[in-house]
Amino acid sequence: MSEAAVARPAGRQRMLVVILLAIIPLSQIPIDAYTPAIPDMIAELHTTSTLVQNSVSAYVLGMSIGLLPIGIIADARGRKPTLLVCLGVLLVASLGCALTGDIYTLLVLRFVQGLGGCATMVIVYAIAADSFRGARLTSLSGLLGASWGLAPVLAPAVGGLLVQFVSWRGIFVLIAVLALLAAAVIFFLLPETLPDARRTPIRPREIRGVLASTLRRRIFIGLTLMFAVFASAQLMFGVVAPLLYEMQLGLSPAFYGLIALVVGAANLIGELSTSFFATRISSRMLGFAALASFTLGAVVLALSGTLVGPHLVWITVGGVLALAGCGALCPLAYGLVMGLFERNLGLIGGLTSAICYLFVAVAMGAAAGLPDDSQAPLGYIYVACAIAGFVLLALCLPRRSRATTPTSTATLA
Repeated sequence: MSEAAVARPAGRQRMLVVILLAIIPLSQIPIDAYTPAIPDMIAELHTTSTLVQNSVSAYVLGMSIGLLPIGIIADARGRKPTLLVCLGVLLVASLGCALTGDIYTLLVLRFVQGLGGCATMVIVYAIAADSFRGARLTSLSGLLGASWGLAPVLAPAVGGLLVQFVSWRGIFVLIAVLALLAAAVIFFLLPETLPDARRTPIRPREIRGVLASTLRRRIFIGLTLMFAVFASAQLMFGVVAPLLYEMQLGLSPAFYGLIALVVGAANLIGELSTSFFATRISSRMLGFAALASFTLGAVVLALSGTLVGPHLVWITVGGVLALAGCGALCPLAYGLVMGLFERNLGLIGGLTSAICYLFVAVAMGAAAGLPDDSQAPLGYIYVACAIAGFVLLALCLPRRSRATTPTSTATLA
């Protein structure tokens, strides 16, 4: 455990955790809340499904580009002020999205949204790593992942209701309001967890050195790629599913929101399982159990799409199994990465998330081009993800834990 965690009273630690759990979903809500609106946005903006789906890629691209510099700034200037500025960017961009009538303006604003929204992920995890170490950090990572996972649980359901009874523009107004509320909580209640003595000035040569040494560590690369593969799989379902449920099966946005609630709940259970089991079983056992669930879901989607075609039950069952696996694997990988380092945690978290979301942005762009008349293409991609995940888990979480390097404090298995 870090010195900060030792010095901080238990009550203040609990308050800190509650604030982090409340803030982190804001990085994900702008992705999931408006997916039920994709068909309506296509019609109102007089554009194509590919361009509207690419608004998800634009947001994710903004996140991936912003994560590393925001992590560096947070290491130099402090967690709290950096987070407040980024929430201001998110608020303004969200209001712009609510007002625009042009798809290309929307794409630009979604990119800016991503630049602001990414801070609620990278800085939250940096604050967690400032305050906790080892298995407690991995356990907290699972809780943070569960809170982050509330977005795919609740946001599509709320978004579907707003689309059904108000307008897709109301979704972006809601995001702006949430950013304002989060900023108020942070301003009044969040302590600064990075003391002046541990801040690292922005010196390009030193930053390049830290990046180079980090990228030479194979365990870092393996865990980061594992995070990237399963984060991409998780978000891909949210992009493809609305077209399958609403356009192929003829369901309403509100009904799709209810189905997304079920699938998202499975994702949430997976994330909570990482939090619960991280201090009870080995990371290897936890990782392969989660991979088994994901693989079964991938097979269900691939076979049902090939043999039956679009079907409410099979798409939902496959999605539930696959996203439960994603829910456990993503926070497991991220928590283990952050546990490898003692300093430059904003930089490391930003680098990890940037690699992940660049990967995700490419995956989302590819998903926009997938045939939307069946769940089979998504299932085949998931099978490929399962194979990659097996290789990465075997390499990163060996049967026997190897001694960590001087910068590492976490046991990997």
